[in-house]
Amino acid sequence: MSAIRLLVLGAVRLHGRAHGYQVRNDLEFWGAHEWSTAKPGSIYHALKQMAGQGLLIAHETAPSTAGGPPRTEYEITERGDGEYFALLRRAVSSHNERVDVLSAGLGFIVDLPRQEALDLLRERVRGLEGWRVSVTEYYLPEEGSEEMGHIGEIMGMWVHSAESDAAWTRGLIGRIERGAYVFAGERGEPYAGVLADDPVHLDGEEHRPGTP
Repeated sequence: MSAIRLLVLGAVRLHGRAHGYQVRNDLEFWGAHEWSTAKPGSIYHALKQMAGQGLLIAHETAPSTAGGPPRTEYEITERGDGEYFALLRRAVSSHNERVDVLSAGLGFIVDLPRQEALDLLRERVRGLEGWRVSVTEYYLPEEGSEEMGHIGEIMGMWVHSAESDAAWTRGLIGRIERGAYVFAGERGEPYAGVLADDPVHLDGEEHRPGTP
């Protein structure tokens, strides 16, 4: 699964209609360019690719007053919305996706109803627990990694990863159960304080994320 598709679809959906620089600005504000492949080139490529696949609609706007070329603004389609939620649910529930995919899912988890988010995270814990069991069919942590030579260190790392990941996920579940964050269908603004506030500059014009 590609984190960039989820990130770009989510960012466009969040604005309703957004140009590439707005998407890039939001994702960089989240640090996604550090923990994922959300670099400028891949963002613009994903926008064009998903427009071609019918997941986004590309709207060409009027040229800027500074004389620059027309911008392309993107809007998510009904098909794109379905793809977005399928990717989001998979990112949150799967125990064996890369960390950038999980990070992308966490970035948009509040687009789900609270109970569904909890159910998906519990599914993730069950997957991690099952993975730990499968590893310990070949390696018993209590016997120490030395019993299998240095290969035992690999098994030990897997067990530690499964245990620590499951512990972190249970902690998140507990915080959400206690009312942390604002989820879909609840009163409040789910993304309050997590969107870039600084203006971005396009073709000599000043824009703020979320404004045309």
